[in-house]
Amino acid sequence: MGAHRQSPSPSAPDAEADAARDALVREIVARGGLTDPAWRAAFAEVPRHLFVPFFYVHGIGGYERLGAEDADPGRRSRWLHGVYADGALATWLKDGELVSSSSQPSLMALMLDALDVRDGHTVLEIGTGPGYNAALLAHRLGAPAVTSVDLDPEITESARGHLAAAGYHPTVITGDGALGCPERAPYDRIIATCTLPSVPRSWPEQCRPGALILAPLATGLVLLEVRATAHGPRAEGHFLHTPAYFVPLRGALPLSDGLPHLGGLPRRVAGDDLFRFLLTLTAGTLDPHEALSLWEREGRPQRERYGITVGQGRQWAWLDDPQGPYTWPLASGR
Repeated sequence: MGAHRQSPSPSAPDAEADAARDALVREIVARGGLTDPAWRAAFAEVPRHLFVPFFYVHGIGGYERLGAEDADPGRRSRWLHGVYADGALATWLKDGELVSSSSQPSLMALMLDALDVRDGHTVLEIGTGPGYNAALLAHRLGAPAVTSVDLDPEITESARGHLAAAGYHPTVITGDGALGCPERAPYDRIIATCTLPSVPRSWPEQCRPGALILAPLATGLVLLEVRATAHGPRAEGHFLHTPAYFVPLRGALPLSDGLPHLGGLPRRVAGDDLFRFLLTLTAGTLDPHEALSLWEREGRPQRERYGITVGQGRQWAWLDDPQGPYTWPLASGR
């Protein structure tokens, strides 16, 4: 199925949309999210339905498209309540492949909270998608502070339309997110909304000392702090506790072809989310049986015990200590 151009649509009744948005915010708050009043206000006031005028769900024989323009009231209601459900939405397909989505709102809230933005900060977002996350950032920091990059000109054009319809005007650039956006640097924060095989070295280079980089990697979210050294910037930090699954970053080095062969491993561990995280993080460098021995010996470590270090032209993953006995090289990003 080819891509469809997204156009902002105000056709959802305002009262119904407002009620659905309020319910979503209450749900996220009830789960312990949106503790910062500024982010709670952003989620309460930014109309997600203007950014997702349609989305795709799996149907019989392929994807089914639900949208605000549907003539059937029942399908329109499914669209609106889907927009304000706490779930990720497939927003853009090319040749039957998902290339853009709107992330799960509660996960977006967690990521924005972890980003720890302050008044006056500038933020680079990698992966514009429909523009909703850029709008939340613009609501919190002001549009001039926000730069968003996406590779596909159709996606960025569509996002600009959504943002304008909602009253937000951050800078949206069509380009390779793996290269960052040097003309708008330096940044205090970088947030990626697409899965990476490694951290592009251009990102720390475009950051101020003390900046934070938050990015999905190996089914997790890694939060790096950038520090200036005599050999150039160094970015280092731990993974957050939560799992995270995103559309891959296009333009970066290719992702692994998947997990290594798991034959011979006990079924109970082969399907364990934390073990599979370790396998993904160390793909190509650690035999699955070795990984299992390490994982059990170290007490089946949670994601937050792992980390990433980027600096001096190389990067590596580690358990507990970047200079400790358990380290694994990652391919250096462009």
